[in-house]
Amino acid sequence: MALIEINGLKKSFGNLEVLKNVSFQVEKGDVVAVLGASGSGKSTLLRSLINLEQIDGGSVCIDSEYLIKDGKYAPSAKIRKITSEMGMVFQNFNLFPHLTVRQNLEMPAKFAKILSDSELTQKADALLKKVGLSDKADVKPSKLSGGQQQRVAIARALMLNPTIMLFDEPTSALDPQLTGEVLSTMRQLAEEHMTMIVVTHEMGFARDVANKIIFMSDGEIVETAPPHEFFANPKYKKAREFLSMALD
Repeated sequence: MALIEINGLKKSFGNLEVLKNVSFQVEKGDVVAVLGASGSGKSTLLRSLINLEQIDGGSVCIDSEYLIKDGKYAPSAKIRKITSEMGMVFQNFNLFPHLTVRQNLEMPAKFAKILSDSELTQKADALLKKVGLSDKADVKPSKLSGGQQQRVAIARALMLNPTIMLFDEPTSALDPQLTGEVLSTMRQLAEEHMTMIVVTHEMGFARDVANKIIFMSDGEIVETAPPHEFFANPKYKKAREFLSMALD
């Protein structure tokens, strides 16, 4: 069974359908790049998987557990258990400005009450080393560059040992120089076989790191293909038009 199974996902904001019967699967260790123009439903899809958006119909199954089945949500305790398997990194860093970098990492794990204070510090320090920010543990986010703040956000998302990482345009707020720092960290996660779904406009990352491309348009999945097929010869007109602009 796939690690993630999505069937017939539907979501509307008023009269606007933003997800229309979306279905796909993600296997353990997959790196899935979700591409498409702004407004195509990519971010709403990602937020639906981690229960930040309430969907109107369909099923979401994570590691054999149903978050929602045929439009009916699981009990709240089960939802918390399922969503705890996923870490999410947003466009904006969402760090607590009054806390140090280390405290930002420790906060979600303290809330979950899964580690002792000494274990929290040890794990936070290990993750800061992983993202190359050991020397920034005791500074406030305002003293960091955008790229550094996003790497802190990635480390924070890893504190609860997720089996799945979701990235929603993690480099869109960064200038090109800082984008490389964040993509390098994401590449490292991919090399460690972390299951990842990445909404991105970074075509190089999608081509070189992902093993599956999902292209969305107007709330629907228009095309799913391996990167070498999608970038060499997209089958659908909307995908070809998107690539011609994105790669220009």
